[in-house]
Amino acid sequence: MKITRKESHIEDKHGIKLWVYPVGRKEAGVVYVEVEEGHFQEFFDKKSTFIYYIIEGQGTFFLDGKETTVKEADLVVIPPMTKIYYFGKMRMTLTTVPAWEPENEVHVRFIEKPSN
Repeated sequence: MKITRKESHIEDKHGIKLWVYPVGRKEAGVVYVEVEEGHFQEFFDKKSTFIYYIIEGQGTFFLDGKETTVKEADLVVIPPMTKIYYFGKMRMTLTTVPAWEPENEVHVRFIEKPSN
């Protein structure tokens, strides 16, 4: 099966732009993510593991409050129930296993942009 970018659903969400590809499977979901400054929402997912591959750029993920610096070609694997937010300018793919479902995402808080 081939899915083109034109077939994806585009969404802007708390500082990030997402292209959600319609994989049509419950086992996994695939998203392309562009972020210019950061994802200004802390959240966690009750069921899905989030797997980010950094295609380009660099930044800092905050996982349960712990800083994790990332750069191009890094892979970040985040288990369910882990609080997530991040800053940086990056292009990433995000695979969710099982596929993300809105009812499993829990909003924790909105995040202020860091002052430089």
